[in-house]
Amino acid sequence: MLRLFFRRLAAAAGMMWLSQASAFAGPLEVQKVAEGVYALVGDLGQRSTENLGNNATFGAVVTKDGVVLIDSGGSRAGAEAIETTLKTVTDKKVVTIINTGGQDHRWLGNGYFQAKGARLIASAKAVEDQKARSDMQFQMMTALIGADRFAGTTAVTATESFDARKEITIGGIRFALIPASHAHTAGDSIVWLPEKQVAFAGDIVFTERMLGILDVSRSKEWLVAFDTLAALKPAHVVPGHGHPATLAEARADTADYLLHLRREVRRVIDSGCDMNAAASIDQSKFLHLKGSDQLARRNAMQVFAEMEFE
Repeated sequence: MLRLFFRRLAAAAGMMWLSQASAFAGPLEVQKVAEGVYALVGDLGQRSTENLGNNATFGAVVTKDGVVLIDSGGSRAGAEAIETTLKTVTDKKVVTIINTGGQDHRWLGNGYFQAKGARLIASAKAVEDQKARSDMQFQMMTALIGADRFAGTTAVTATESFDARKEITIGGIRFALIPASHAHTAGDSIVWLPEKQVAFAGDIVFTERMLGILDVSRSKEWLVAFDTLAALKPAHVVPGHGHPATLAEARADTADYLLHLRREVRRVIDSGCDMNAAASIDQSKFLHLKGSDQLARRNAMQVFAEMEFE
């Protein structure tokens, strides 16, 4: 009982710290997904000084040997905020980081955790993407969250990589690392816990927030990546953005939206119209998703640019 009391006291202190420091350490919402498995849900908006680049959902699996963290945050300060949040659920240290892709908030906290002894793992294509875009990501993050909050961030990529499905066991828990097709970014992968029926989908899945199609995204292959996820038949999907969801919810906010975009843009192309017509396609079914006012038209135009020469 005494140990439980101190654990709860520490958790309360951690949450108080987050509240007091929210101006510098954007708070993360902790949601339990399964026994020992948590989602750390960040801001659904854009990168900002308040969220330290942690405008994403991260995952944590508490094993007997320590914490396996799925994605490490958008900056050194963001990684520290993740670590502080983890202290509200466990006193174990982070022993392994698995990056699910090359987007900034998937890996820019690696250096912080590596300095504390954490093992770093990512798909080989994600590592290539991280290296290729790191300069741009550093410039963008410095501008968006501020130089003081980005200070100390280093471009540390994984020291272990995989090209095909790889299974590892950490602290008695089996993890399947599954490379998927080029989706939001090159090297997107799924972290699958077969015994827990939990899939960490990274940026293959967005829920509640409209997904963003970048110039490095591939909408056609993104759907293939989603099919890879769906074939696992997970009971719980932890998205790259948003709260944990069912597979049906993940499909509604991600795959259905991508299919709609591609179908409507194909009609625009087949009718001989241009990119401006694509920007005006009807997306009303998906405008309830956060960020749609900023992303909907841009997404359609990016899909047009992609499909025009398919």
